[in-house]
Amino acid sequence: MKITFHGGTRQVTGSKHLVETNNEKILLDCGLFQGHRKEANEKNRELPFDPSTIDAVVLGHAHIDHSGNLPGLVRRGFDGPIYSTKPTDDLCKYMLADSAYLQEKDVEYINKKRKKQGLEKLDPIYEMKDALDATKQFVPRPYSHWFGVTPNVRAIFYEAGHILGSAITSIRVKENGHYTRFVYAVDLGRRNLPLLKDPCQVKGIENLIIESTYGNRLHDPIENAKNELEDVINRTISRGGKVIVPSFAMERTQELIFYLHQLSIEKRIPTIPIIIDSPLAINVTQVFRRNLQYLDSEARELIEKYEDPFGFGKVRYVRRVDDSKALNHDPSPKVIISASGMCEAGRILHHLKNNIEDEKNTIMTVGYMAEHTLGRRIVERQSPVKIFGENYQLRAEVATLNTFSAHADREELIRFVKGMGSRLKRVFIVHGEEQQSLDFAKTVKNALPDVIVKVPEEGETVELS
Repeated sequence: MKITFHGGTRQVTGSKHLVETNNEKILLDCGLFQGHRKEANEKNRELPFDPSTIDAVVLGHAHIDHSGNLPGLVRRGFDGPIYSTKPTDDLCKYMLADSAYLQEKDVEYINKKRKKQGLEKLDPIYEMKDALDATKQFVPRPYSHWFGVTPNVRAIFYEAGHILGSAITSIRVKENGHYTRFVYAVDLGRRNLPLLKDPCQVKGIENLIIESTYGNRLHDPIENAKNELEDVINRTISRGGKVIVPSFAMERTQELIFYLHQLSIEKRIPTIPIIIDSPLAINVTQVFRRNLQYLDSEARELIEKYEDPFGFGKVRYVRRVDDSKALNHDPSPKVIISASGMCEAGRILHHLKNNIEDEKNTIMTVGYMAEHTLGRRIVERQSPVKIFGENYQLRAEVATLNTFSAHADREELIRFVKGMGSRLKRVFIVHGEEQQSLDFAKTVKNALPDVIVKVPEEGETVELS
């Protein structure tokens, strides 16, 4: 049996890992690569394997850097099952359709420029039809129950605690009368996150593939998140400004609403409008409402005791474009939460353009910002920054709340690795910028000197036995 690491290696996007046995091919995740436009376009269009030869996909969770090229896979000939948890299945119905819409709009914009230059039109990486076809191939499976992937491969999902429906996947391969087992813990969440159950500790497996997004960093305690959110809102409102929050439509937006609900109940923030300006976030919030049984006990208790935290009276959900535009003509203090989380597309760009040069305002980041994204440039306080091709001076306050991260930090990652137990023989470190991955490899090697530790290169193949 061999695994080829086709994406999410020494970088944080585009996760794709191909598992091959004598007769079968299984793909772990099929994410979109996000970064420089030219490089992203090439990597997302030219898959490094023949999709028609893949027997099945096992999907860890619904984030676009893990699921986002499933429509491209289907467009290019994959017609097999896509195994996921039920919440991931529900979320991908919206996530993939939204991604297809963005692909179509993006290529429409590019083709206008190409037409002026006398160049041929480009096709989108995939279209809405491909996204809808992909969602028809999903086969949801429950947590903690083994299921057949192919005749010789079985898998089981465990709670990953990263986002709603996220899974640590344990896989068992039968080949030549022998069994090979490995665990895919990409992405791994944190304990005590709002809304989510804690990640499970898997034990007794020889091989581990694990993420390293924060492989050389420590987070502030998640318990500080609500206090930090309170401080940012109160000091911004006190100077008459707006809080602009680039937020992933899935999970982070719902966590923010949950905390804002608590702060409101406790009267720790003033009564101000809270705007969710993202049609996708609205749809995702509906998925949360339909999957309350997957939330942790604290969230369920709050829902039973108080009103729905996702719809409490001060939250206004905005779908219409005209209503979104109107927000930028209203100078009154408010919180605007909008996608995309890394500021690369969507309505957040309009809110940044209209508010980034006003020192009364705050841009509050609450998630990981990959290299070469507008979000990273804002976090690093670069000025000016380009938005829609024009330069804007960064005069607003920038508040970076790393406490909200849904990724395990160095100590949480190494705790999971150690918790695998004495049978662990090999660790493959993926899903992290190169230095993060290399630093975490050293941490693992120092803690477990008898374990083989490897940071694969993109396209590298390893054999497991």
